[in-house]
Amino acid sequence: MARERRVAVVGATGMVGQAMREILEERDFPVAELRLLASERSRGRRFPFRGEEVEVQVLDEGSFWGIDLALFSAGADISRRYAPLAVEAGALVVDNSSAFRMQEDVPLVVPEVNPDDALRHSGIIANPNCSTIQMVVVLKPLHDRSPLRRVVVSTYQSVSGTGKDAVEELRSQAREMLEEREPVARVYPHPIAFNCLPHIDVFLEGGHTKEEMKMVNETRKIMGLPDLPVSATTVRVPVFVGHSESVNAEFEEEISPEDARRILAAAPGVEVVDDPANNLYPLALEAAGKDPCYVGRIRADTSCPRALNMWIVADNLRKGAALNAVQIAELVQGS
Repeated sequence: MARERRVAVVGATGMVGQAMREILEERDFPVAELRLLASERSRGRRFPFRGEEVEVQVLDEGSFWGIDLALFSAGADISRRYAPLAVEAGALVVDNSSAFRMQEDVPLVVPEVNPDDALRHSGIIANPNCSTIQMVVVLKPLHDRSPLRRVVVSTYQSVSGTGKDAVEELRSQAREMLEEREPVARVYPHPIAFNCLPHIDVFLEGGHTKEEMKMVNETRKIMGLPDLPVSATTVRVPVFVGHSESVNAEFEEEISPEDARRILAAAPGVEVVDDPANNLYPLALEAAGKDPCYVGRIRADTSCPRALNMWIVADNLRKGAALNAVQIAELVQGS
């Protein structure tokens, strides 16, 4: 029987933090004690866990004594400050922020893709970006069949990736526009309701956004392909939960759509939904609240005989964040 762990969730009142708590319970993770940590404004809030209520505590330097596992989802600045303190106190940190992802000595892990990397940690394991996770879960089994040569991806990312304020902004803007009032934009630079914003995170020199470069660099690190050509365009869309992606992948050798479907149907964490004649393909609405990475619209690229086009959808709060973090913890605990 697995040894029970004393677990802390940092950022416990956020959307991902709440999903972490729920998934720990759903997957029957061996929790001896659950410590919910957040900022002062959340002090005293209570959340259910295994038939009881757990009160939120204020995060401080002494929050991690006695903790075995700390799941962080409170932003990069908080992680940089507190994750080393958690490690010093004896905890394994699984961090959902971008703080440590590209550090050479920190594993960046998707359990279906590079599980062995998790076992080489020095106290911190990084959880990848949500949009990267769902793409590599699908690409890895195809790459095992024939090595990747190039990846081009365009994303359609939901507002829950930004947080609760963005979800409320989409809801309020939709109401304003339906009532023929001017929508008020606070979270994003432009209204998101009935709109698409080709702008996620800050713009960098050269015109790419930080989100786009996360996909480039993280895909290379997770897949162990430092020179893999990856091109990304990331777009925020008026969807509450669920990221969608159009992916074009070129391989060393041709993989037929039929072979790809067969390979992916047997792959861990993947569900194939690909019957266009009957209007069956992955949808964000249907992926929300579920664990798999859904893939469909698998078809040959008419411009390149060794390439496939695919449509990949997943719940960004679950597999794109909280679920992947808990799976990492399960992986390390079982080692």
